[in-house]
Amino acid sequence: MVCLGNICRSPTAHGVFEKYIYDKGLSNYIKVDSAGTGDWHIGQPPDPRSLEVAAQRGYDLSKQRARQVESTDFQRFDYILAMDSTNLRDLEKQCPAQYQQNLQLFLHFGGSEYDAVPDPYYSGAQGFELVLDLVEEASNNLLAHIVKQHSLPADQ
Repeated sequence: MVCLGNICRSPTAHGVFEKYIYDKGLSNYIKVDSAGTGDWHIGQPPDPRSLEVAAQRGYDLSKQRARQVESTDFQRFDYILAMDSTNLRDLEKQCPAQYQQNLQLFLHFGGSEYDAVPDPYYSGAQGFELVLDLVEEASNNLLAHIVKQHSLPADQ
């Protein structure tokens, strides 16, 4: 899960998807992480507004710390999902050719009219709620896709 600073959108997607994986008993099969294309917030926890909105819906993001995308991420992960097209383009520039197929927009797995998760950083609480709504839907669809694509046990 990748956004710009790794303090709002990508940690939210990370936390939601991680909980879905855990709830389905698939933690031994699927690992999730998040990072930013920028380096402004390395080592910092998620934005307090992200923490609060996520906690209200039962997601704990408190253990996460921002990090920047590393060259080894392209080899390590089968899915590298950008929150918007700007971050996707930045990833495409960094990604070795043999891993380009692993890059896509996170909301490719969504079902709304949005094609990008909007950055809530300069918005009010409603922006963070919208991020969580979009992330929950896409995470549910992504998990179903991975289970089917990789023949994982569907009901643990």
